[in-house]
Amino acid sequence: MASFDIVCQVDFQEVTNAVDQARREIANRYDFKGSNCTIELDSQKGELLITADDEYKMQTVIDILLTRLLKRSVPVKSLVYGKTTPSGKVLKKNIDIQQGLSKEQCKELNLLIKNTKLKVQSQSQGDSVRVTGKKKDDLQQVMHDFLISVPCPKVQNPLRLDSIIITDMDFDSVL
Repeated sequence: MASFDIVCQVDFQEVTNAVDQARREIANRYDFKGSNCTIELDSQKGELLITADDEYKMQTVIDILLTRLLKRSVPVKSLVYGKTTPSGKVLKKNIDIQQGLSKEQCKELNLLIKNTKLKVQSQSQGDSVRVTGKKKDDLQQVMHDFLISVPCPKVQNPLRLDSIIITDMDFDSVL
């Protein structure tokens, strides 16, 4: 039986490179001279902490970071923004980097795959979804459907399809 996995993964080396580039740009920009604007990356927890003097500079720092992440082909929809909290004279914002799919997202993916009426089976495996089927054409149709668009009106946290990667293609047994 042929199969593939749907997972949500972010390459942290590319995130590190993008954060370093954004830090250099912030250090060189004239409008940030003398300001307390920083970007800190915690690779262990998968979090970014952005510190800025005011809301305008916070938004500018986020824009610079998003531009660098996009240039490094990191899916920005895998970022989950926290609330902006004042801390003394500066503002802080925590941004989580989503790794893996949540249980709700896995359930929604399973329902969407079953609603395609193709002869494929899907099952949740922790933070990924495995799709199996006898025919390669059915699996390729499922891939095509997910890469084009997937409406998710019932889920509170919508699927971030830009960050879903289809991996582990096992077509050898079909050939």
